[in-house]
Amino acid sequence: MNCPKCQSSNKIKNGIVRGHQRYKCKDCHYTYTVEKRSGEYPKSERKKALQLYLEGLGFRSIGRYLGVSNVTVLKWIRSFGEEVKSLQVDTKEIEVVELDEMHSYVGSKKTTFGYGLLLIDLARGSSISLLATEATRRQKNFGRL
Repeated sequence: MNCPKCQSSNKIKNGIVRGHQRYKCKDCHYTYTVEKRSGEYPKSERKKALQLYLEGLGFRSIGRYLGVSNVTVLKWIRSFGEEVKSLQVDTKEIEVVELDEMHSYVGSKKTTFGYGLLLIDLARGSSISLLATEATRRQKNFGRL
């Protein structure tokens, strides 16, 4: 834990600020604290926020769960988005696509309210899958003539 200004290890304790030990450099007389600033969070927390966001939780609920501000969660998600934009992906032409329709029921067929398509890409060792769903309200005369 060296002085951030002159990199000297010659220091003395110089009080406590907001619960953090303050130090004073004997060479350049710069005062500093060593603990993390309050705005820094572990990468695991930010990763957990991204996972929860991808699961469909909102910014406020993620913030309540992790004990951080919803604005902080928003900034984390935006920074992940910027990182993804900066990645260069080689695009290749799609040769064959297979689609299969999938229906799901809750309780019985009468409670059907939507449908989805499952797309799985297994070309050249990749395992990318995409599930596209659409939820629709069932009309009263649905299936009747």
